[in-house]
Amino acid sequence: MTPFGQKIRHLRKNKGLSQKQMAADLSVSPAYLSALEHGHRGQPNWAMVQKVIGYFNLIWDDAEEIEQLARLSDPRITVDTSGLSAEAVGLVNQLARKIRSLSPARINHLSQVLDQKEDT
Repeated sequence: MTPFGQKIRHLRKNKGLSQKQMAADLSVSPAYLSALEHGHRGQPNWAMVQKVIGYFNLIWDDAEEIEQLARLSDPRITVDTSGLSAEAVGLVNQLARKIRSLSPARINHLSQVLDQKEDT
């Protein structure tokens, strides 16, 4: 599941909507919405993100959060390591190999480390 998929699923369930109903309201197929929620589709395009924002009447911070989650929700990423140090390339490869075995707590910790601003 992607961050965007998790969020729209949460919003949908909180409103008591089925995937079928939400999909019809957004003029997309239930299969597409299911795949989006479960992370089996690529990053949603701008138009789809705006449909979701409008559908749930999200404004300000909530709308920005949906847009940010969409940007972070490509289920298959490519990392260009050309020109990086051997240590950086090793880190990327290590993460790619081990990501599926990391606990939620470890993933949260790594995410917090990456979100910290570097000392200048």
